[in-house]
Amino acid sequence: MGGIPLPELQDIFKHVRLKRLSPAQAKAFHMIRLCRTSALGSHAQVCTECGVKEVSFNSCRNRNCPKCQHSVQQEWVEAQMSKLLPVGYFHVVFTIPQELNTLVFHNQELLYALLIRSAGHTLMELARDPEHLGATIGVTSVLHTWGQNLCFHPHYPD
Repeated sequence: MGGIPLPELQDIFKHVRLKRLSPAQAKAFHMIRLCRTSALGSHAQVCTECGVKEVSFNSCRNRNCPKCQHSVQQEWVEAQMSKLLPVGYFHVVFTIPQELNTLVFHNQELLYALLIRSAGHTLMELARDPEHLGATIGVTSVLHTWGQNLCFHPHYPD
């Protein structure tokens, strides 16, 4: 396809300083910045036939790193796609008002559980209503805690 390559998350992280990260978020941020750089060391492979030596930098192996988890993610997506039923699917997002971000940040376990439980209850109740769907539904969901601009933004797309 050509053109200018899109920046990778690591490229963006190298030029950004995020404030107010939890210890787990700070660790992931730091590891992604260092992934496959000399900071994490390297290893070499030597061809036994021609003697050519190839040096590769070590990966961070962080579960949040897109480079380290790409193949795992692809396998997971393919496995999920094979399980899809031939029915309509909907993408629904439940978000928390920005004014509550500080409260949520300091009470994540409790408030994420409330968000997830409330979203599930709302979807089930609406789906059961004959005026809407009149059915029992299944839900696959993911909790997102960061927005596209890499700022804290808890939301729950079902």
